[in-house]
Amino acid sequence: MLNKQNRNTNYDKGSLTLAGTVMLGTGVMIGAGIFALTGQMAEMVGSLFPYAFIASAIIVAFSSYSYIKISNAYPSAGGVGMYLHKAYGNRLPTAFNALLMYFSMVIAQSFLARTFGSYTMQLFGGDDSGNIISILGVSLIVVAFIINLLGNRLIQGIAGFIGLAKILGILIIGFVGVYLANDLAVDLDATAEVGTLSNFLGATALGILAFKGFTTITNSGSEVANPHKNIGRAIIISIALCVLIYVLVGFAVAGNLPLSEIIETKNYSLAAASRPVLGEFGIWFTVAIAMTATAGGVLASSFAVSRMLAMLTEMKLIPHSHFGMPGNIQKHTLVYTAALGIILTAFFDLSRIAALGIVFYLIMDISIHWGLLRYLLKDVNAKKWVPITAIILDLLVLIGFVWVKLNSDPYVLIVALLTMIVIAVGETIFLRSVVRKSNKHEHMHSDKS
Repeated sequence: MLNKQNRNTNYDKGSLTLAGTVMLGTGVMIGAGIFALTGQMAEMVGSLFPYAFIASAIIVAFSSYSYIKISNAYPSAGGVGMYLHKAYGNRLPTAFNALLMYFSMVIAQSFLARTFGSYTMQLFGGDDSGNIISILGVSLIVVAFIINLLGNRLIQGIAGFIGLAKILGILIIGFVGVYLANDLAVDLDATAEVGTLSNFLGATALGILAFKGFTTITNSGSEVANPHKNIGRAIIISIALCVLIYVLVGFAVAGNLPLSEIIETKNYSLAAASRPVLGEFGIWFTVAIAMTATAGGVLASSFAVSRMLAMLTEMKLIPHSHFGMPGNIQKHTLVYTAALGIILTAFFDLSRIAALGIVFYLIMDISIHWGLLRYLLKDVNAKKWVPITAIILDLLVLIGFVWVKLNSDPYVLIVALLTMIVIAVGETIFLRSVVRKSNKHEHMHSDKS
């Protein structure tokens, strides 16, 4: 009886305004894109990394079309999970890809948490062991978990304040950095060793991870006020804001820090780049903005991903157990999300977290576009050539990224592959058991009749 009572997700419809929804999306996007990916992209493609951000934005612009079209037609707090269900039904492709999305969002949360720790430790001379970084990241996830338990309106208020503060702060860093930079031209000689096509495609794939936070908006779904219009608007506004900020700050970093130092300080390159521009004050200011941005990102990510997992549970696409916990499903999925995020934050470094995230996300993203093309094109009144282009671009950058990782860190690809195999096998077994139970129930019902 307790389980039945607690399967209610209690979504607070219309509780998120357009501005609040935009701040939730940018909360995840800006935190990941600027503060850690900048250095990792530079390591992969050299001084061309600002242009890799631009290439990422172009790909995301095509990708967002499918999400906007589907979300306008079917706004749902389950977001991507519901969109996959609309296309593929109660079948393995829905469950498999929805879980890839779930894991990619938890990975993004862990990525932000470790970035929070990396920047915070710059105030204390760094942390070569990485232990304090892990502790700080885990602590941030715990705090975000507690705030998420307190309700949507508090989350929206905190996210709105954090979002506005960090956007203004990062714009200040970017404009000052560009203004004081010695030279904003790209040094093509610095790209000779790493600036191959595969490296550029791989860096572009990482850049997509900086924009994928717009799916946080789709996962807020029916909780957005006037969702049929505001979800699409929030996605467009969030992406546009991030394009401006990423490109501005990318050129600011490239203009004030040698490539070798950007790569050496890849986990906190924005703080390192602010030192020659603004001195010690620049370090403090940048770290403060980084801490604010990444904290807001973890808060927003936890908010969205737990609701998507709750929707998948309601749809009986994944197993669920209360483990003796009180409360409804949303509370339980918050616990699961926080626990998984803590494990990733404690035991994986930033580069590998980012690699896992982008592989899972791109595979899921391709499935969304294919589902739109194959099953939903007429229902959502979409143009065929846009999702086709999105699929081609996703495949290009995924192949480039996998090729780079095969030569530099094949271990992370093995982990990604094994994880996907486990998800596919586990979901196949679970979905078959659901069908058997349903058939048994129908058979018993017919016998009683």
